[in-house]
Amino acid sequence: MITEAKEINFHKQELKGRSFLTLADYSQNEINYLIDLADYIKKQKREGIAFEPLKGKTLGMIFEKSSTRTRVSFEAGIYQLGGLGIFLSSKDIQIGRGETIADTAQVLSGYLDGIMIRTFSQETVEELAAKSSIPVINGLTDLYHPCQVLADLQTIKEIKGKLQDIKVVYIGDGNNMAHSLMIGAAKMGIELVIAAPEGYHPDTSVTDKAKAIASEHHAKVSIEANPFEAVKHADVIYTDVWASMGQEAEQLKREKDFAGYQVNAALIENAKEEAIFMHCLPAHRGEEVTAEVIDGKQSVVFQQAENRLHAQKALMTALMG
Repeated sequence: MITEAKEINFHKQELKGRSFLTLADYSQNEINYLIDLADYIKKQKREGIAFEPLKGKTLGMIFEKSSTRTRVSFEAGIYQLGGLGIFLSSKDIQIGRGETIADTAQVLSGYLDGIMIRTFSQETVEELAAKSSIPVINGLTDLYHPCQVLADLQTIKEIKGKLQDIKVVYIGDGNNMAHSLMIGAAKMGIELVIAAPEGYHPDTSVTDKAKAIASEHHAKVSIEANPFEAVKHADVIYTDVWASMGQEAEQLKREKDFAGYQVNAALIENAKEEAIFMHCLPAHRGEEVTAEVIDGKQSVVFQQAENRLHAQKALMTALMG
């Protein structure tokens, strides 16, 4: 863990003004820098030392999808960095009444120092970034959730002491979480196995991209049908809800289709004895994971959730500072 600011500066990557749309856009060195910076920021906070590199800076936070962790971590984070966060619901701004993404981007660029957006389409985020003259951070789309995975990587490194030669097994829907985990694992030299039933595999284009990146970083990305086979020798077991926001109408069908993919004590026993359990939250105990596991000694879900704050503060510092 980084303990001195001068060490951060020594390894500094020049990220100011960049947007953060997907981890695929960042090198391994840049991701490592963000993790080290997040560790440093976390240590400063724990020791009660003020770290305010964004005094006078303002972050606009556009939400077309509601959230607990994303909103609170970004809003608290920008305040702790000395800046101001402005919550912008799609119902409260003109984008909700038909103003174009391009016009919104150019207007907000004149008022703000950065934009975080949590929305549906990845194309919306990409257009916003293309038309903005300030950094844009992807707080979540239906395709990717890179902020969560940056915090996940920080958490794994905190606990395991490394990222290379780690096996992570993600069990469940091949959704935006699975997509960002594949990209993040591929970048950082991690072996990632996705265990998902037929019909719920990750997007083929994302899988192909992740495998291509993995080949350059001594990583491995694969898909396995049998979760009990997948978790053998696993260092990390990860899951997400079976029905994400907007998929509530599919709940009963998904419960049936994912019936054999619950993370429970029997499944955990097939992994390494020191394996940890992770979940991006919110969790539905009794569905994708049992209470025994998520509330058990191997669970690190609340450490993982806290690291959203520190990882995102690192992002804002690097991009806006």
